Amino acid sequence: MTAFSFLTASSFETPCTITVEQSPEHFHAHVELADEVIIQPGDKVRVHGAPIQIPFGTRQVFERRATVTRASPLMRGLTKVAAYFDLAELYEVSFNAGRIK
Repeated sequence: MTAFSFLTASSFETPCTITVEQSPEHFHAHVELADEVIIQPGDKVRVHGAPIQIPFGTRQVFERRATVTRASPLMRGLTKVAAYFDLAELYEVSFNAGRIK
């Protein structure tokens, strides 16, 4: 293990399935990576290929390739700390003793 392994990230390519739905009931796009790849805090996923556009009222499935870049241990730790403070912002609530004017 080198001294810089704590700072370096690694990448690999994997197939993925993209499900896109655009209808009055649903509007979403989901990416599922092959081989049950687990994405952890700080990791990045880049899906390759042209932008996807589908007509309204349809649902389509696409097969593409994706590059997964694993966060370095240092970046993973920083991401967890940042996420904790972002979550803490949701707890900041104030109550007004009087009526709202």
